[in-house]
Amino acid sequence: MTALVAEQAAGRVDGVVRGRRGRQRRGSLGGRIGIQAMLWLYAAYTLMPLLIMVSDSLRTQQQMVMQPLGLPTSPNWGAYSQAWIEGHFGTYIRNSIYITVVSVLLSTACSLLAAYPIARARQWLFKVAESVFLSGLMLPVYLAILPIFFMLDSWGLISNPIGLILVYAALGIPFSIFVLASFFRQLPEELEEAARIDGAGPWRTFWHVLLPLVRPAIATVVVFRFVPVWNDFFFPIVLLRNRDSFTIPLGLTQFFGEHQSNFPMAFAGLTIATIPLVLLFLVATKQIVAGLTAGMGK
Repeated sequence: MTALVAEQAAGRVDGVVRGRRGRQRRGSLGGRIGIQAMLWLYAAYTLMPLLIMVSDSLRTQQQMVMQPLGLPTSPNWGAYSQAWIEGHFGTYIRNSIYITVVSVLLSTACSLLAAYPIARARQWLFKVAESVFLSGLMLPVYLAILPIFFMLDSWGLISNPIGLILVYAALGIPFSIFVLASFFRQLPEELEEAARIDGAGPWRTFWHVLLPLVRPAIATVVVFRFVPVWNDFFFPIVLLRNRDSFTIPLGLTQFFGEHQSNFPMAFAGLTIATIPLVLLFLVATKQIVAGLTAGMGK
């Protein structure tokens, strides 16, 4: 009798547990579906302006006037050739790529060489150096435009891409050191000790052991510096005077002033200016996610 009662109680408990597990599974499945639906809606909401921009760049001027919102009946690629030739977008793209790539590479290289000793050294001098570098994140850099302008003018670098490259590289160092030093601190020091035992010097240890491990951080720094430099309008309009040295934001302003009524050509110019950023995110998405989520599972 006692065994029978115990068996019935065990069956009831097992049924309650299974019921709870089933409800939890159904609840978690419903929650995942709801979250995914919200993410897809947000993605559609975010991509809609880009899709409208690309669609309108393939329409004719007559179609834009008659029907402001609509799909192209037959793709019209002439607006892209007009924007590239008449709008001088070839020159603007070349200048922007040169200035952005060189300035980001220069700031990243300098930041790597500074972040590694800052992260590993124990002396107070390196702590002071880190504080000095990080103080650059708190200073409003636009207030220093007059000293920057007079300094570059004395060097003969006004309306010269090299002057703009030096400014962007210097502005990117504080943020880059902040991110890279944090990643270097997460790496175990046993890796350097093992490399030292194998006969590797400091430079070889840094280049062949540590640098591949901080690749996600480097990708994060590159993307987070590439986008603001590519989109910056303030420094080019102050430091660039010659149209042949204009970047994309400054060239777009000039372009809209000359071709404001040509809507397909304007949208084609915006699409051309957006393509490099889209390609960058598509190529570096995995590294960016790895860099942003590093250390979250610890």
